Amino acid sequence: MDSIDLRSDTVSWPTLEMREAMANAEVGDDVWGDDPTALRLEALAAERTGKEAALFVASGTMGNLIAILTHCKPGDEMITGRRAHTFLHEVGGAAALGGVHPCTIPVQPDGTLALDDVRRAIRDISDMHNPITRLVEIENPQGDLGSIPLSPDYMRALRALCDEYGLLIHMDGARVFNAATALGCDVQDLTAPVDSVMFCLSKGLCAPVGSMLCGSETFIRQARRIRKMLGGGMRQVGVLAAAGIIAIEKMSTADRLGEDHANARQLAEGLAGIAGIRIDLPVETNMVFFSLDESLPFDAAGLRDRLEQDYNIKLCIVGERHFRAVTHYWIKAQDIETVVEAIQEQCSTARQGRGR
Repeated sequence: MDSIDLRSDTVSWPTLEMREAMANAEVGDDVWGDDPTALRLEALAAERTGKEAALFVASGTMGNLIAILTHCKPGDEMITGRRAHTFLHEVGGAAALGGVHPCTIPVQPDGTLALDDVRRAIRDISDMHNPITRLVEIENPQGDLGSIPLSPDYMRALRALCDEYGLLIHMDGARVFNAATALGCDVQDLTAPVDSVMFCLSKGLCAPVGSMLCGSETFIRQARRIRKMLGGGMRQVGVLAAAGIIAIEKMSTADRLGEDHANARQLAEGLAGIAGIRIDLPVETNMVFFSLDESLPFDAAGLRDRLEQDYNIKLCIVGERHFRAVTHYWIKAQDIETVVEAIQEQCSTARQGRGR
């Protein structure tokens, strides 16, 4: 890459192998169901997550929305976390386009939804005034809290609770392979307890476009109709699916993602040694949340601008004095050293009264 871009793993470029596969992809018409590369990608995604079928969609937001609209009817209620991506960052699509009512509950420091909170949020359907609780939407890993992975034991416990009340579970698993890597488990240990799961190809897996929605054959059949309704029925999509196949086969492994996690830990350790820098959340996957204390004479925007102008380093601001940094395939250990040294230099200069 032409910069050290830590704003997100969405900035990752496709690899040379992906570009070559895209150029040579065998294609058909996906709406007609005869794009062979898209079909191969969908079969591969279903196999990896232990589901019967899968659907290629344009984005994670689209995948989550399709899942919710497939599981729920207008007026149904969905239980989700107040820090959930679907609630905070997906434009209220479930409510606006599906009439699905969100019931939000606290997200615990470990990224989970407390089972007692879920139980208390389930509506009594004998009361005609209540909406029908239909779905629990869970995020794994929980991105807004440091990309914390939720364990297989928790997922099984949530499944047991939902079975007790006849509820469905959708997992926003945008980075679920990162979660599995961090936990040292197979991804199916996390996806088996849910009715549907979405994971992104275009984040840590390095593909240029797309996400996968996985579930039962019946679910995916209806989801395909919803995708068409939302304008997501693409044609010669094999040129994109070819990169997705490589993303799943080669970029989702524990060895590959483990490098990103190691680089994130290296970044956190380096930053923690700089006076005025505080690591805000535990580092378990590929995200580092950190902040500037009041002893430093610049805010997040000031440091961001200096890093970009002087070092070609890019960071994501998430608060007045808070940052998020995300490692990915194109960030190497040497880049982490460069970032730590640059921030150390800026902080030291500022403390000596020579800040601009």
